[in-house]
Amino acid sequence: EVQLVESGGGLVQAGGSLTLSCTGSGFAFDDYSLNWFRQVPGKRREGVSCLGTSDGSTWYADSVKGRFTISSDNAKKTGYLHKSSLIPEDTATYYCAAGYGTCPTFGPYTGGMDYWGKGTLISVSS
Repeated sequence: EVQLVESGGGLVQAGGSLTLSCTGSGFAFDDYSLNWFRQVPGKRREGVSCLGTSDGSTWYADSVKGRFTISSDNAKKTGYLHKSSLIPEDTATYYCAAGYGTCPTFGPYTGGMDYWGKGTLISVSS
């Protein structure tokens, strides 16, 4: 059974830091890009970051560049999204997803993902 399980969500104050984890099982983790999306109620799910686990390529949305860092430990089949300098606008449910191959040139998109986690909520208080 394929699974992606996120952890690390919670409540954090503006300016603080938080690291999300995403552990995969049931598929060849190294053959897929690791992606993070976020969604707030009433809005579409947007791509935040991507990591090509095979080639190390990365992509970040403009809104998080310089504040978020994506990484992975392929031996543990776990990806991470370290978030710093958090702002209230970062409040959302964050989803990890795996897409076959490397990162899309213009960033991750929902239709290009093969597997999804169930999401974890991050709330940033002002």
